[in-house]
Amino acid sequence: MVTRRTINRAGLALAALGMPGARAAMKADGTHRKIDVHQHLLPRAYVDALAQAGIHGAGGVTFPDWSPEAAIRMMDEQEIATGILSISTPGTHFGDDAAAAKLSRDCNEYQAALVRDHPDRFGAFAVLPMPFVEGSVTEARYALEELELDGVVLLSSFSDGSYLGDPAFDVLMEFLNERSAVAFVHPTVPVTAPGDALTIPPFATEFVFDTSRAILNLIWNGVAERYPDIRFVFSHAGGTAPYLAWRWALLDRAPQMQEQAPRGCLHYLRGFYYDTALSGSEQALGALTRLVGADRILFGSDYPFARARVSAASWAGVNGFAGFGAADKALIASGNAVELFPRLAAGRT
Repeated sequence: MVTRRTINRAGLALAALGMPGARAAMKADGTHRKIDVHQHLLPRAYVDALAQAGIHGAGGVTFPDWSPEAAIRMMDEQEIATGILSISTPGTHFGDDAAAAKLSRDCNEYQAALVRDHPDRFGAFAVLPMPFVEGSVTEARYALEELELDGVVLLSSFSDGSYLGDPAFDVLMEFLNERSAVAFVHPTVPVTAPGDALTIPPFATEFVFDTSRAILNLIWNGVAERYPDIRFVFSHAGGTAPYLAWRWALLDRAPQMQEQAPRGCLHYLRGFYYDTALSGSEQALGALTRLVGADRILFGSDYPFARARVSAASWAGVNGFAGFGAADKALIASGNAVELFPRLAAGRT
């Protein structure tokens, strides 16, 4: 639905996109090109490290081919101005803290070089060696302060079975909160997944379920209350969170929630951001837009794990959704992203 707040923010976003540094986000006729907050990269060194660990795919999908040139071609074809890159599941930690820290640093320096070479076409979320907390704080500091990356990517759960929202990670959350960092949350296959009991590819079920667990865990353990300045962005329209929101709100009377999340579950859910990757259906968007307005929704393609034709079809669903007016679509396409990542509007000197 279109609210006065949505219209006002859309107007500000459109004004920002008229600035000289934002021309990459505009088509020749002055209408929007998109900013993609959910786009992955697979640098050769990372793929080689995964292979050495015996990992050749993620979520039941074999790792696709990827190159910066192919990503730019896809963006040109789909009218995407900028793709904000991230390392997807399984992340960089395969059991050894030092190796995870080194692989994270290598990936982040590779991303930083890409952004320097193509500042209008790429952004980047820093990958961290989680659940190695000390190393993750060190890497986040380096990536945000030295490399000037656009935020961090965090998995929904980690290789030791812990979940985002665990109080053991508070030192990292405190660091991110102090910097009002954007934290893009991507799902993974949890260590507790059914395994051989189910032959369904995990991306079809476990990904959305694990995102949902992470979201509620952040609320249940008080992370969302203690660290309100972290801008969390959740993949795939928040998994099942919009559908379960009312059910989760029944927890508000629990002593744990009254202590850790005193403003109620729905308050925190409505403060998060959600992307549209693989979520261009009336069912997904209908549930999401009953939870949040368009000012909390961001465009995401999930390229290259989602093939170009799939991401195009997903955006077509968003663009054709009856619940979105022109102002809503402007925010989702790029307006909200410009607010989160001001350099995409003002340009980088």
